[in-house]
Amino acid sequence: MVKHIVLFQLNDELQGERREQVKQDFRNGIMALPEVIPFIRNIEVEFNVNPKEQYDIALYSEFDCLDDVKAYAVHPQHAEVAGIIRPYMKNRACVDYEIGE
Repeated sequence: MVKHIVLFQLNDELQGERREQVKQDFRNGIMALPEVIPFIRNIEVEFNVNPKEQYDIALYSEFDCLDDVKAYAVHPQHAEVAGIIRPYMKNRACVDYEIGE
């Protein structure tokens, strides 16, 4: 199994209600993906509650193998959801790691 963890930092210019709406739209879009991408084994999106940290959003997901992660990355529905956050993204960090059976 491969765990795929992504952290997103939003631009400082995105503030207030618009910032919260973008975050919620992104979460809703991601959470709908398992219906159209069947090889997603688990997925969740949460918002950072610690204002002293630099990243705003954490995405955690699980896949059977790294090839599934790669297929997810280029899947058209994933690309559409990524487009929600892309214009407002300041930084992104990602780690993919395998765990034993």
